[in-house]
Amino acid sequence: MKNRLKSFLSLSLLAFTVACGTQQPADAQNPPRSTAGFAPANLNGLALATFAGGCFWAQEEAFEQIKGVKQVVSGYAGGTKANPTYEQVASRTTGHTEAVEIYYDPKVVSFEKLADIFFTASHDPTQLNRQGPDVGPEYRSAAFYRTPQEKQILEATIAKVNASKQYDGKIVTEVLPLKKFWPAEDYHQGYYRLHPENPYITNVSAKKVEHVQKEFAKDLKSPL
Repeated sequence: MKNRLKSFLSLSLLAFTVACGTQQPADAQNPPRSTAGFAPANLNGLALATFAGGCFWAQEEAFEQIKGVKQVVSGYAGGTKANPTYEQVASRTTGHTEAVEIYYDPKVVSFEKLADIFFTASHDPTQLNRQGPDVGPEYRSAAFYRTPQEKQILEATIAKVNASKQYDGKIVTEVLPLKKFWPAEDYHQGYYRLHPENPYITNVSAKKVEHVQKEFAKDLKSPL
């Protein structure tokens, strides 16, 4: 089966080349708050999952729409520098990739389901060090685990998706132990909802979100 998401991203690459995060809003220093992008105040009963699938704006919004997900935070993971800024990550000197941390209720949605969404719908896990128009290791695909069980789930999901022939190539996603997740700057949090008019959102991010909505329609908080 041909990868629809890859087609979407290929078209976007031809039509739009501005990278994620390069257009900061005028109110970046004092951004308005949205319902997305910040850790919930009450963490009781919640679990965490951390994925990196290119620009975090689309990943945050895509997972926000899944039943059982309480909140999603955009940030950085996989590198060595503490408290990295967007500019430092973009300079490719920190080792970090743009990532999202997902707070979810395991009684409603499983880690397996989130992994399925990540590997089959929210991005193209066969692209090495890029996602569509975003090029560089800071946009690489990575799935982070906190327990041996999560590692097994991620590896099993990769094997399943590879066997399904959904993609033309093999999955290149890094499977790594999570050392530390660093939240991104406030202006990145909830960016998709706060700036729907941004050309990157309309030309690139929206296609990823819509793909998740279509492929996992039964799992949405608000069915289409």
